[in-house]
Amino acid sequence: MKYTQLGRTGLKVSRLVLGTMNFGPQTDEAGSHAIMDAALDAGINFFDTANVYGWGENKGRTESIIGNWFAKGGDRRDKVVLATKVYANMAAEGDAWPNHDKLSALNIRRAVDASLKRLQTDHIDLYQFHHVDRNTPFEEIWQAVDTLVQQGKILYVGSSNFPGYKIAQANGAAARRGGTIGLVSEQCLYNLAERRAEMEVIPAAREYGLGVIPWSPLHGGLLGGVIKKEVQGGRRASGRAADTLADPAARARIQSYEDLLDKHGLEPGETALAWLLTRPGVTGPIVGPRTAEQLRSALRAVELELSEELLTALDEIFPGPGPSPEAFAW
Repeated sequence: MKYTQLGRTGLKVSRLVLGTMNFGPQTDEAGSHAIMDAALDAGINFFDTANVYGWGENKGRTESIIGNWFAKGGDRRDKVVLATKVYANMAAEGDAWPNHDKLSALNIRRAVDASLKRLQTDHIDLYQFHHVDRNTPFEEIWQAVDTLVQQGKILYVGSSNFPGYKIAQANGAAARRGGTIGLVSEQCLYNLAERRAEMEVIPAAREYGLGVIPWSPLHGGLLGGVIKKEVQGGRRASGRAADTLADPAARARIQSYEDLLDKHGLEPGETALAWLLTRPGVTGPIVGPRTAEQLRSALRAVELELSEELLTALDEIFPGPGPSPEAFAW
């Protein structure tokens, strides 16, 4: 495994991030524990989750699965850089209650304590805001964060799904307070097929020293050889991938992508991950394996070297917006 610093911090994290969203809904607890053991054995030390994972009536289930894994001992907790998120309403379905969601100081304090209990740990390494809260000023958010840092409950703070101007606002407010490091990472939708983050989010993250953590690196399976699997009678596309393939032009683009990689003898999913690892500012993409084999495939991407010829060809199939501000200014 290869490692890098998380943004401008001294924290060393693996170039692949283990995403746990499937733990509970798609993969049972025993299977989830096996995947985490395999990830740790492979050198992945950066695990990402969220308080809401498990979804519906099982909100919080994923954190509990991770907590039970930590409780097995063997230095599991000490070896992991643990990231979770706050924003969603954690009240029971149909029983949403004021102040049980978003980023008020009250909810942040409540949510941290609940996550710590489920995760069976005394601190969270990276606490991430899962979404922008348009009604809570950053001064209030940073006051709550400062208290939690002083209490030793969290170490670093990151954002997720923030536009560039909110990254600037957040870290501007942190700088005015003094003594607050501010956001150190941004977790955003970013992959070969979805490159809008290059216009403002990634430039803002690099300017303010945030590590970029792309989620959905295969764009819902679209970049994982979806047409080939369909032809071979494997798992059919669903969700975002199915919606995209319904457009003939988009389907032709994905076919060109798969044909290009077939010519080079490369697997589509591994190549999509390896491409992200070549992008400026990217700390590491989040991989969310449902099985041990999917994890092994993702691990191969770390060692994959993409030629300049191939990178150019990928840009021709999936052109990015270009440099900012030229991309939107003229």
